[in-house]
Amino acid sequence: MNNTILNVGDKLELHCYKHNGKINTVSSKMMVLDVGEDFLVCGDYKTTITEKDGSKHKTKEPTIIFFYKNNWFNILAQLKKNGLFYYCNIATPYVIDEGALKYIDYDLDLRVFPSGKYKILDKNEYKYHKKIMHYSEDIDFIVNKEMEKLIKMKENNEGPFNKDVVDKYRVIYEDVVRK
Repeated sequence: MNNTILNVGDKLELHCYKHNGKINTVSSKMMVLDVGEDFLVCGDYKTTITEKDGSKHKTKEPTIIFFYKNNWFNILAQLKKNGLFYYCNIATPYVIDEGALKYIDYDLDLRVFPSGKYKILDKNEYKYHKKIMHYSEDIDFIVNKEMEKLIKMKENNEGPFNKDVVDKYRVIYEDVVRK
């Protein structure tokens, strides 16, 4: 399955790996909302997430998720009752394989709050995994450059950081779910 045959309303699992090739998390079906040449937008709500230790939990709010083929990050716009939050993963571009969207997570995350303030998370986890999983200098360079790019997008309210973009996909998600 690749982007040329994905359609709005299709469902995909999400498989998040670590650099060592081990699965980190699996999410149950996300719904495809838009397919572009270099991006994919999905939505989910009350999705079951299975952690590497086998524990499971469900997401608590509707989320619009933006994946990219040419950027080393993905962006989750979380539609919480107390505002629009973002959780951004520094990760490889996605691939679609056997009905699942897959990527490698590189630990660093950007959390954006409704106020517009943001915080880089998991710096120590990144340093630890960089050492034990032997991230190359190239990976380190890419990860840091992509975090800079992500922060610049946020500061300029570009793409998913433009509330109108999120609202557009929220409406599409609600329409697809109703059908």
